[in-house]
Amino acid sequence: MENENNEEIKDQDINEDYSEGGVSQWFRDNLRIIISVLIVVIIAGGIYSYSKRSEAPATTSQTQQDNNLGNLAGGDNNQNQNDQNAASGDQNKAATDQGNAAQNQNQQKAQPSSQTSSVATSQETEKSFVETAARGDSATRLARRALANYLEKNPDSALTPEHKIFIEDYLVKNSGYKGRVTVGSSVEFQKDLIQKAIAQSKNLSAGQLKNLHKYAVQVPSLS
Repeated sequence: MENENNEEIKDQDINEDYSEGGVSQWFRDNLRIIISVLIVVIIAGGIYSYSKRSEAPATTSQTQQDNNLGNLAGGDNNQNQNDQNAASGDQNKAATDQGNAAQNQNQQKAQPSSQTSSVATSQETEKSFVETAARGDSATRLARRALANYLEKNPDSALTPEHKIFIEDYLVKNSGYKGRVTVGSSVEFQKDLIQKAIAQSKNLSAGQLKNLHKYAVQVPSLS
């Protein structure tokens, strides 16, 4: 019995020695393979790590590029808006210039008429004298001019300055013109009205003519 136990213990020791020796032998036999596998794993890990590091800057670069493109697009939009605003400003300026040019043309067209009307003119028709007022003219001055034009063609030496003052007043009151005389105003004096005024003046009394003398002396051109 004791021998059997010793044999079992011996077999266990042999098996243990064999197991330890088998593992060591397997490592020795497969050492190169194990090292090769480790090298491959290390290299693969290095490649994977490098690819991750490269991928991150590429993503950042793409994002920056997109942002730059967005900024450029925004800049183009702003430029387009500025161009549109500039074009609108040019159109408004052109419209303003055209309006000013039209106004200047109208003023230039109106200017000759104003200059013409500011010059005193006399026009004789078959039955009347038409007098146009200049600056400083009044209805009395227009009547005086019409009487002078009439007497130039129909002289009457019997008329004194006092008679002429009466005739002027008579023409103003009976010409039919109403309103204030301004530059360019035209008043028509009928020839038969002038004849009637001359006839009426010759019917004045000495006292009436004396009263008119103070007005006649103020108009030397009537002498």
